[in-house]
Amino acid sequence: MAEFKSVLFDDATIDGLLQHLAVLLKGAAADPGRPLSRIPLLGDEERGRVLAEGNQTFVERDAGATLHGLVRAQAARTPEATAITCEGESLTYAELLDRAHELSLRLRARGVGRGARVAVCLERGLPVMQALLGVLGAGAAYVPLDPELPEQRLAFILDDAEVHGLVTQSSLVQRIGALTSAHALCVDQLDDDGAHAPAINDDDETQPGPQDLAYMIYTSGSTGKPKGVEVPHAAAVNFLQSMQQMPGIGTDDVLVSVTTLSFDIALLELFGPLTVGARVELASAAALADGMALEDLLSRSRATLCQATPATWRLLLEAGWPGDHRLRILCGGEAWSRALADELLPRCGALFNMYGPTETCVWSAVQQVMPGDEPVAIGPPIANTQLYVLDERLEPLPRGVPGELCIAGAGVARGYWRRPELTADRFVADPFADGNADGNTDVASPDPRSEQTASPGAAPRLYRTGDLVRRRNDGTLEFLGRLDQQVKVQGHRIELGEVEAALEALTNVRESAAAAHTFGPGDTRLVAYLVLEDDAPPEPSELLAALRERLPGYMLPGLFVPLQALPRTPNGKLNRGALPQPESVQARPARDLVPPSTEMEQSLARIWQELLSVESVSLLDNFFDLGGHSLLSMRVVARLSQETGVRLNPGELIMQTLGQVAAAATRLHSDAGADDPELLEQVSPPSGAPSQPKAGWFRRLLGRDRRAGR
Repeated sequence: MAEFKSVLFDDATIDGLLQHLAVLLKGAAADPGRPLSRIPLLGDEERGRVLAEGNQTFVERDAGATLHGLVRAQAARTPEATAITCEGESLTYAELLDRAHELSLRLRARGVGRGARVAVCLERGLPVMQALLGVLGAGAAYVPLDPELPEQRLAFILDDAEVHGLVTQSSLVQRIGALTSAHALCVDQLDDDGAHAPAINDDDETQPGPQDLAYMIYTSGSTGKPKGVEVPHAAAVNFLQSMQQMPGIGTDDVLVSVTTLSFDIALLELFGPLTVGARVELASAAALADGMALEDLLSRSRATLCQATPATWRLLLEAGWPGDHRLRILCGGEAWSRALADELLPRCGALFNMYGPTETCVWSAVQQVMPGDEPVAIGPPIANTQLYVLDERLEPLPRGVPGELCIAGAGVARGYWRRPELTADRFVADPFADGNADGNTDVASPDPRSEQTASPGAAPRLYRTGDLVRRRNDGTLEFLGRLDQQVKVQGHRIELGEVEAALEALTNVRESAAAAHTFGPGDTRLVAYLVLEDDAPPEPSELLAALRERLPGYMLPGLFVPLQALPRTPNGKLNRGALPQPESVQARPARDLVPPSTEMEQSLARIWQELLSVESVSLLDNFFDLGGHSLLSMRVVARLSQETGVRLNPGELIMQTLGQVAAAATRLHSDAGADDPELLEQVSPPSGAPSQPKAGWFRRLLGRDRRAGR
């Protein structure tokens, strides 16, 4: 008999608690000397049921399939169909494969083959797919690089990956090629390249197999350096073929690709449609630099699929996007709210929550989101994938009990390139791989995880995600937070240790701490806490300029908070919970305040203060240097339009000071009229204003989506 509050618990939950208590007491009585933490809560029957729940996902796959092999097979079926379009240009499947094969021959002539790694660094355009397929066709794995990354980061990746070649373009080769000793090939100058190899035979032993590396992608690293995740062909093939079923990709689909190549979700956007005869609409850099242009592209291309982070979808909503009922929305990369789901559902044909880390090949779970009041959940695993909620000893936990989400199956990556200790910590032996998921190890069954190996012949493993979850009564998973110092900011996966290492490499910084702080819905920013060598207040614009040489834009702090000392626990460790809340901190750059005076300046300053949570704003301040980001820039535009009737281009907030923005807005108001949709014009900067332009606002958010990952 148990008494409980029915508003907090239901009968099933209480019955489960009583059963677990009985198992615990029985175990304690049987072995009184056993530590309490090692006494199981689950009986054998429930343990088997918990392990099996949702994990019966076996689907037969072609054991010899490779990533580029899927595209080649589709090209043979539909050679004249349009494969990819960008800015009015297009390639059929046959044309794309011909161009890729030409690049493969050039790479082969330079000794690139099976087991090699080739960096790919290109601006957005049709040559992107030519490069990826060309590298894979030569037998190598591609290492994608974003040309907008800081040169220090690019140089580190090129060196760490030990690339055997670089595929780039003539406009980038001088800058990127100087960072590596590997030979560079420009996709727009292949006709000028005399080297040529014999024709490549698909049955050639130099062609990669399913366990060979398909790509290696770099993510933020907790030690201060990015780390390379090694993904084999088998993992990529299983993922893409799973996506064909759920959320579904078919011949008639058009997928608008908005993600930069250096983030792993680009795999779905670029390869997914090409495995089924669909079309990729590659959004140009220009479209990603203008929210209105992207909205127009979604409509004009008659898009049926688009994947992006919650931050990106919020950005489109802020821009007034009306939606399209032809469009199926894939949303993932970080946890997102029911409120966002309620806004998106009326604007699309179907909405899906996508979950998965880079280390298990893009997405590992898909859940269609339906109308209702329940939080957005992590859905069932994709084919040949298992999701487990485990304790620190890798023992399964009952429903409702928080634990670490661990992922096993065909998508698990080899590990981290040249990081054996980290690989051993995160990629561990799969204790449930022998036999059925019901825990009966005496019964043999087909186990797709036997195909997932760190190297041919290695034992199956599972990946410890570091995500804290619990299984709900309906079998879905609820995300509760992180077990480490990884954070998500505007959809980007960031290790705070890497940000802190970059901060402490700066002159005059003795110690630092970084944290992600949420100021409101969709407004999460990185905050840097600094202990300086002297009492001189930090100049955020100078700090940002120095950090831009080391970190990508999405890892730059939005606020800098000087402290006399970092808070510590009694044993001397950083007490992150005691870091001060940044709302009370004056985040304006430490230059002399030039107060706003005109009506337009005062209106704009008030909007900035309210949205950025800063005490005061100077005419010489820059919106993004004060901690602004793309979503907030859309809110600035909307607020200013409501109050003054002037519609600005949010992209100009990155390049202008408050004084410049206000002056241009005043000109639009007086010269063109309050309702004129003309974009904000460039104006000459006042004395003392920052002159260095920053990366495109929409591209920085849209073009660098990750799971998140990511």
